[in-house]
Amino acid sequence: MESTFYLIGIGFVFGIAAWFLFQWAVRSGQFDDPEAPKYRMLDDDDETPPRKSPKP
Repeated sequence: MESTFYLIGIGFVFGIAAWFLFQWAVRSGQFDDPEAPKYRMLDDDDETPPRKSPKP
């Protein structure tokens, strides 16, 4: 019976910790734009400008 109280307490502590982590993630903007990452890979930003050849 005593171990049940320990497990309830541990579960309560983990639940409160998960709630605070979720609140932190929401406030820091982790869930602001869920659509953008799947379109970001389509942008061609890795093109390098053409090199100028040295004049002799």
